[in-house]
Amino acid sequence: MYTAGIDIGAITAKSIILEGEKPLAFTIIPSGSNSRETAQKVMEATLSKAGLYQSDIIFTVATGYGRVNVPFADKQVTEISCHAKGAYSLFPAVKTVIDIGGQDSKAIKIGKNGRVLDFAMNDRCAAGTGRFLEVMARALEVRLEDLGELSLQSRNRAKISSICTVFAESEVISQISSGTPKVDIIAGIHDAIASRVFGMASRVKIEKDLVMTGGVAKNKGVIKALEDKVGFEILVPEEPQIVGALGAAILAREKAEK
Repeated sequence: MYTAGIDIGAITAKSIILEGEKPLAFTIIPSGSNSRETAQKVMEATLSKAGLYQSDIIFTVATGYGRVNVPFADKQVTEISCHAKGAYSLFPAVKTVIDIGGQDSKAIKIGKNGRVLDFAMNDRCAAGTGRFLEVMARALEVRLEDLGELSLQSRNRAKISSICTVFAESEVISQISSGTPKVDIIAGIHDAIASRVFGMASRVKIEKDLVMTGGVAKNKGVIKALEDKVGFEILVPEEPQIVGALGAAILAREKAEK
């Protein structure tokens, strides 16, 4: 039995195919401006990797910002439920999930069987999201994927006081002009993100095991800064960007079994 999950996010689109409980293939691509075309493209790529046709998929669940624009989906489910289900499948002892995506960040309190007990979300401000990091990387003239490793080299973290993306960018430019080392500025940026996310997540009472999902979970500097706030190790999936799509595929399997 083949089921699929597709997550159309603000910056990237992800899809995964399961054979029963076993993942067969997944794909991550940029979202683009047309969600319907992106959905078709990411699904076709995953079908090709799995050696399957669309007709082989018995049930598909879509999630993410663009979930209503997935024409072949049998059901749409919120990303809150999908990230909870996906994280639970990877880490059965999970109690809290923090997802930092391109446009928003969210904290999810999880109960038995991956059930959502509570959640908090920041979707009105770019601070504490992947977009914030993109803006800062551009201001620093550093590759986005290099930010994590560079911040770990810092020995004197800079203070970034503003939580507004526009004002924080001005602060960064000012720090560069005054000769502050880039690694210290980057460490300060990561600390600012961690402070923002920690404040939001505290509303749902952070507990072990804490799992982090989303593209920003690939940034070791953000993980370390957040671990300093929570006081314990954060668990990160091997591929944190597909957790929402994985949860959608698991929900698709459960629907198909019923």
